[in-house]
Amino acid sequence: MATTPTPIPPPPPNWAAQQALLPPGAIGRPAGFWIRFVAYMIDGLLLFASFLVVFGIGVGIVLLTGAASGSTGEEVPVVIMVVMMLGFLVQFAVAWLYEALMTSSVHGATIGKMAVGVRVVQAIDGKRISFGRATGRFFLKAMITPMVPFGIGYLIAAFTKGKRAVHDFMADTLVIKSS
Repeated sequence: MATTPTPIPPPPPNWAAQQALLPPGAIGRPAGFWIRFVAYMIDGLLLFASFLVVFGIGVGIVLLTGAASGSTGEEVPVVIMVVMMLGFLVQFAVAWLYEALMTSSVHGATIGKMAVGVRVVQAIDGKRISFGRATGRFFLKAMITPMVPFGIGYLIAAFTKGKRAVHDFMADTLVIKSS
């Protein structure tokens, strides 16, 4: 009678090759809620100023082309609404590229974060984050964290040990003080 061979079990995991998680203070001192809030406000003002410039140019072009074409002016509000919607899409793309490119740079911070002396790093080893991780962090911060009611997704940065918000946990990042 033929016997079936006994299956060979898989080898045990190589735990020595796994990256060890560093203790929270080993990478740097985590930046608290309020300093991050100030950085967010600075970045918001910069992006809002850029939006006003782009929107003003767009509305100026619409009004000038409308006046030059001899239109009655009734279709101008519709065109302005279209320009506004396109402007919001462009502004969202600008905000994404601004945050992703700046936080994945050697500085690891946007202008607002640099102004208050904080930067974004990987939580596991404290190294610079990639453009892809910075992009994911931006979209998590813009779309997922606000879904938690009452701003709790952001406010938990004031109460967690590593001062991390929901988007930081999901993107596996840490905001630390630069010096």
